[in-house]
Amino acid sequence: MREAPRGLAALLAAMAAIGPFSIDAYMPAFPAIGAGLDASAVEVQQTLTAYMVPFAFMALWHGALADALGRRRVLLVAYALYALASVVCATAGSIDVLWLGRALQGLCAGAGMVVGRAIVRDVLDGAAAQKLMAHMGMLFAAAPAVAPVIGGWLYTAFGWQGIFAFLVVYALGLVAAIHRWLPETLPPQARQSLHPGRLARAYGEVFARPAFLLLAAGIALQFNGFFIYVLSSPMFLIKHLGVSPQGFFWLFGPVTTGVLVGSVLSARLAGRLSPGRTIALAFAIMLAAAAANLAYSFAATPRLPWAVLPQGLYAVGMILAMNSQTLLVLELFPERRGLVSSCLSTAQTGINALTAAVMAPLAWASPQGLALAMAAYLALGAMLALARR
Repeated sequence: MREAPRGLAALLAAMAAIGPFSIDAYMPAFPAIGAGLDASAVEVQQTLTAYMVPFAFMALWHGALADALGRRRVLLVAYALYALASVVCATAGSIDVLWLGRALQGLCAGAGMVVGRAIVRDVLDGAAAQKLMAHMGMLFAAAPAVAPVIGGWLYTAFGWQGIFAFLVVYALGLVAAIHRWLPETLPPQARQSLHPGRLARAYGEVFARPAFLLLAAGIALQFNGFFIYVLSSPMFLIKHLGVSPQGFFWLFGPVTTGVLVGSVLSARLAGRLSPGRTIALAFAIMLAAAAANLAYSFAATPRLPWAVLPQGLYAVGMILAMNSQTLLVLELFPERRGLVSSCLSTAQTGINALTAAVMAPLAWASPQGLALAMAAYLALGAMLALARR
């Protein structure tokens, strides 16, 4: 069995973590951004949509470019451009310019997640690949919890602009690390053409395959059952639970613990349970979490810590399911793993963007609305999982 290069899991996790940092780190500063740029709460919220729509679009191309040009080159260019986009955000004098900077960030930020998944399958397969993804998840788990905490500290010390300055440094650090430590995992003889006709046929084959559509949509929907709380965290924590901008760890701490537990469980079950049984166990965990969340939200006035514990349990099942489901997706087209990973990211981020633009503002008015949204997303994801069988 092939072995992954030393430190690969940590580097891939750091690359993927720039996505959560791009979303979570500046959330504690939403009120200050609105005041500083004379923007409404909805206009500030739309900076998430401005990021996610280009993220979804470009995620469709990161993998195809990496299949043609190699993994390393695409990652280096993406994070260099991300650093420039973060400079635009840090120096924005109006909400329009911030939207522009966020859109530019979105065009680049998805490279790590998309190309990273392809790199995992370049170097490993089977249970070993699942274990590597689980180890990445253990390291990646810190990002959602650490990002808003770091963001709160940076906001307190340097204002909201300091958060985006931090993202400049983060991106440049990734460029240096990739250049120094990441080997090229796709040999020239395995690369694919960027010919428009061939690419169009390849994308058509992927999106026309029912198994891909069911898996991709299912992964995206079950993820959004958790993600709607991330998107709504300023309202959920500050308004409904009375948390300060420095106290976002109340939500992201339990979620991080859930992601970590789910990743450890995924690594332990690799090679012991079939993917189907692993996914069934994951849905049982998510169902228990969503049911507890609904019951508590409607039976009592939400208070800490009880209001945030179901999200942590949900994250356990979500990560356990996603690790197995993602490998199933990549196996549908083994010769085009980069492109398939792109299509998966585009499907997921497209639904994320819809949640950010429409569902989160509708649901965040009350804790009960958020609990219902989590349950609805999970129910839809479970229906697609059953349909695939």
